[in-house]
Amino acid sequence: MKITPPPAPAGLSDAAHQAGWRALLHARPVLLVAFAFAVMADPVSSVAYAIEAALRALHGDLGLLLPTMGLVVGLIALVIVNYHQLVARYPQGGGAAAAAGEAFGEAWAFVPIGALIVDFVLTIAISSAAGASAIIAYLPAAAPWRIPLALALTALVAGMTWFGHLGRAVFALMTLAFIAVTAAVLTGGLTAPVHPTGTITHSTGHWAPLAVAVAFPVAMALATGVEAPSSAIAQLGQLDDAGRRRFGRITLWLTLLLVGGITLGLTAEAVHLKIGIPRPDSTQIADLADHAAPGALYGVFQLLTALLLLSAASSSFAAGPGLLKALARHHRPDGHQAGILPAVWGRTNSHHTPYWGVVLFLAVSGVVIVAAGGDDQRLVLFYAVSVFMAFIAGLVAMTRFSLREGKFGHATVNLIGALAVGFVLLVNLSRGEPIASLVAALAIAVLLYRMWVKAGRPRGIRDAAAEAETG
Repeated sequence: MKITPPPAPAGLSDAAHQAGWRALLHARPVLLVAFAFAVMADPVSSVAYAIEAALRALHGDLGLLLPTMGLVVGLIALVIVNYHQLVARYPQGGGAAAAAGEAFGEAWAFVPIGALIVDFVLTIAISSAAGASAIIAYLPAAAPWRIPLALALTALVAGMTWFGHLGRAVFALMTLAFIAVTAAVLTGGLTAPVHPTGTITHSTGHWAPLAVAVAFPVAMALATGVEAPSSAIAQLGQLDDAGRRRFGRITLWLTLLLVGGITLGLTAEAVHLKIGIPRPDSTQIADLADHAAPGALYGVFQLLTALLLLSAASSSFAAGPGLLKALARHHRPDGHQAGILPAVWGRTNSHHTPYWGVVLFLAVSGVVIVAAGGDDQRLVLFYAVSVFMAFIAGLVAMTRFSLREGKFGHATVNLIGALAVGFVLLVNLSRGEPIASLVAALAIAVLLYRMWVKAGRPRGIRDAAAEAETG
């Protein structure tokens, strides 16, 4: 199919425009790889703690681990089917905030925005804590320094963000390298001897379905980041709407293929090799890698695991302050006042980094790390709550659109997705402590709403997530 370029902009010769268009077309595959693998750094890194979280929720029952993680991947597939529709509707980005704002009025955009802010804090905290766990698993002598190590990693990532975003290509290379080394670990595990490690239990079959139903919502931390393409496509200013829509959809399905494949592969191998709940100075995924690929490959795997987790933290250090910048008071090109937060949150340094936002996210995530004792497995309990609030907002909005437009097949898929996500949210909230994530997200949403009303209800709030990506 021939792709016709748009008309040449004023002041640019037709020959130069045609040459630039041809260069863009040739660069598209590289751009797609860089975009897709950078965006999926967060969900790919989640395998470092999500599988272990499921096993802990199962109290060490390896026999139920594979069906539990299979259910997790299945629900992620359902969410991605819905976000496939959302990306088609909002090719310029915006995700759940754009959908909720259009479906129910701009005020409702604050619900997913509040959830996103909490999600960014928790992503930084859990990624830094899990990075510290990866280091400790390789160097157990560092175990007494877990909290200082996690805080140091958080400060290191914040410091690097201060000097500008690390870049899409770096995240993409980190993700690709982790996937390649994980494939090598899985290959090594095929011939490794079975040697039970850690705590392993066995439950009666009568309670198995209930155990899986209660355990899999904890492991839905694996789903965090799968929605990122719906907002991140706003970065692709060099593409038209059709191009951004295509990139977003391809990235969504690549995420399902790779995250689902890695998760189920590691889970199946952990069950086969009988890798149970690890000792306090290790992780399940580290025990698996040490058993399947001991020696130098194990060390490389732990290093790449830590680096990928820090990449996920770095992306949230860019996205979180970027969202505050988009919400800060500023003048639009048409001269109208926009934004609701004090202008200080929009100030940037010479590297275009909103530095006060970085400081804020560093401080809050540091407090969260200390409160959790640097334990990524404790933070997992809080993690899925905030992002699933954003999921529900987006899915309910898409259900309303589908019904309004008479697309009853789409509406059925949207409603099933919303009910499934709601079930996960309720089960996680029933554990007690994760209610703190819900309260924090709603409190932020209410605070932003009141500031919006005080500012005269300026338009464009629902586009804040997209503006943060383009910023």
